[in-house]
Amino acid sequence: MTAPIPLGMVGGGEGAFIGAVHRIAARMDGQFRLVAGALSSDADRAAASAQALGLDRSYDDFRQMARAEAGRPDGIRAVSIVTPNHLHAPAAVAFLDAGIHVICDKPLAATPDQARQIADAAARSTARFFLTHNYCALPMVREARAIVAEGGIGDLRLVQAEYLQGWLSGDVRSKQADWRTDPAQAGAGAIGDIGTHAWQLAAFVTGQTPVAVSAELSSMVPGRRVDDDVRASLRYASGARGGLWASQVATGRENGLSLRVFGTAGALDWRLDDAERLLHTPTGQPPRILTRAQDRSGSFRTPPGHPEGYLEGFANLYADIAAVIRGDNGPLSRLPGLADGLSGMGFIAAAQESSARDGAWVEVRP
Repeated sequence: MTAPIPLGMVGGGEGAFIGAVHRIAARMDGQFRLVAGALSSDADRAAASAQALGLDRSYDDFRQMARAEAGRPDGIRAVSIVTPNHLHAPAAVAFLDAGIHVICDKPLAATPDQARQIADAAARSTARFFLTHNYCALPMVREARAIVAEGGIGDLRLVQAEYLQGWLSGDVRSKQADWRTDPAQAGAGAIGDIGTHAWQLAAFVTGQTPVAVSAELSSMVPGRRVDDDVRASLRYASGARGGLWASQVATGRENGLSLRVFGTAGALDWRLDDAERLLHTPTGQPPRILTRAQDRSGSFRTPPGHPEGYLEGFANLYADIAAVIRGDNGPLSRLPGLADGLSGMGFIAAAQESSARDGAWVEVRP
């Protein structure tokens, strides 16, 4: 059996949410072993978290970690960055410059300047950069992409992507809410946190990225300093049109991600709350409900009818990343990376500019 790839982690210490998700996903297939971390900016919390996880090595600072691990014969070959957005760039740059592969949670960064720093580091590094837009790794999303690519809906006409949550409908105070509503740490609000997911999902399935955006960003909760509701109209170079709605103040919605695409020869409809089914409606024919039994990507892990989802999507990404690190570039075409991150940052910048100009159409520049 091939030895697991030594993995490090930045962030994800005690009280964190997404770090635990990445750890579960990374070990699900036995392809990675977490051995080192700079799990918190607080030295005591970092040490305690590392001890609780049984890590071989704990660091107080991610820059120190990058230098030390790059110099060890048994050092990490990849690192997961699961910090608030404003730390993505400095951490990613440190490890890319050390020749260590980077697996970064989305969005790419807090600001366009930070995104460019990552892009520059990736260009000069021998290491690869991966971005964990996990929903594009779900089996029926990959099947939807295959149907579009093979002409199953004809030429694209209409796209509607939505991501609706209600957990920030009030003045919520928690570790997760505090950094997401702080512009210094998050950069953007709902548009960065969940809007980029909807943007990337639509691009992944359709194979097209909008070239212009007309948007309205709102802060519905009094005193909130970032957007919590985003409504955008989309124009594609092909002539297709689209819409994107992302909100964290949609009361009663838990995690309502959905995508509908319509073409000259059919349509597709997928929802995260029914993620194992995909509705395909060829023009003039009855709708077809596809399940994981019809998924051709081989991304499923349990027999059809045995539910799987969120964690398995992350695990699919980690499995593909491990294959690439080991030299198999086959999965690269379906793995989100720097281009997806830059596209998402371009969307954020264009939408913010459009909103400031009362919904004027703005070119999306990655």
